[in-house]
Amino acid sequence: MSRFLFVVPPLVGHVNPAVGVAAELAARGHRTAWAALPEAIAPLAGPDAEIHPCAVLPPTDRAPAPGPLEQAYRRPPDLRGTAALKYLWEGFLVPLADAMAPGIEAAIARFRPDVLVVDQQAVAGALVAERHGLPWATSATTSAEFTGALAGLPLVEAWIRGLLDGLRGRIGDPGRTTDPRFSPHLVLAFTTPELTGPTTPGRPIGFVGPAIAPRPTEPTFPWEWLDPGRATALVTLGTANTDTGTAFLTACHRAVRERSHRLQAVIADPGHALGSPPPDADVLVLPAVPQLRLLGHLDAVVCHAGHNTVCESLWHGVPLVVAPIRDDQPVVAGQVAAAGAGVRVRFGRTDATRLGQALDEVVDNAAHRAAARRIGDSFRAAGGASAAAAHLEQLARPRPEPAEEPSQ
Repeated sequence: MSRFLFVVPPLVGHVNPAVGVAAELAARGHRTAWAALPEAIAPLAGPDAEIHPCAVLPPTDRAPAPGPLEQAYRRPPDLRGTAALKYLWEGFLVPLADAMAPGIEAAIARFRPDVLVVDQQAVAGALVAERHGLPWATSATTSAEFTGALAGLPLVEAWIRGLLDGLRGRIGDPGRTTDPRFSPHLVLAFTTPELTGPTTPGRPIGFVGPAIAPRPTEPTFPWEWLDPGRATALVTLGTANTDTGTAFLTACHRAVRERSHRLQAVIADPGHALGSPPPDADVLVLPAVPQLRLLGHLDAVVCHAGHNTVCESLWHGVPLVVAPIRDDQPVVAGQVAAAGAGVRVRFGRTDATRLGQALDEVVDNAAHRAAARRIGDSFRAAGGASAAAAHLEQLARPRPEPAEEPSQ
């Protein structure tokens, strides 16, 4: 049997898909371990997970972090576009790589992996694996990077490559040229072309669909609150946007109340942007929800177009209202709209009226649900965690070293 070391950043949406794959590999008799922030892994991978600790960024002084998973990922809430991308790379991804590299080195020495499974944002894993001559697979928890999202921005792409070259000089092999965001061995894409549309050719992409797996722990939920006589929507902005969503969540709350005769909603509010409203029959506000279990009861999801939330919703055939904030979210939102599986709205300029109209559209227009179900069918056919594990088993077998990618 083989040993697989998972290298992930301290972000829920990047950990969850890897947890499903790791569980599948363990079920097949392989040994798995994690190089990551222990507080980020243990609640998601379970108490028996083997964790080799890696340092991450210290909490920023911009705002108190809601929990250890997001302590390293706090950005000014008004950042958008290229300013947000610049902050992401200079303020998080590059320092995170420098901080994680020693822990990854120690994990390799202790665990002796046959293969590393490296999240696309944990580039230190790729660079350290490359220097040790170990095969590594990219865990692509978003499809934005390999659908040509930066194709029209050559200066931005060149700037990112410069940052990566600097990292390679510090923690990798300066003689190599492979882009650490894309393994030359295997890129695991937790989606399918039915959602992404055409992708950049020439990469060894394995479209496996979402790695849906039960969560080892999940918050409690008052299931008796759900009203089978009304449509139900979930509103969530993820766990990294708690300081940006007050106006949006307030507008969602009002839009649902205006439709309470036919619609109820669960609002996930981890940052308590809405305060502590008392429970009522129309809107349930909770700091956390058991999202996977809840999706089977929903008619619509309103979200920030985070890749995991989008894919988990479509897996269950639930159409979406997507309001992208930054990073890959506009790309994913565009995929949802182009596939017909939902409606896109503007996050910063959307009031209760527009949100209500978008909710009406996805709940009442059967075409959106049909498109969501079509994409969900493609996800299940792709194989999920089982297909990802099979790809990784193939990678663990001895094979010739792949050719270097040309430097860009």
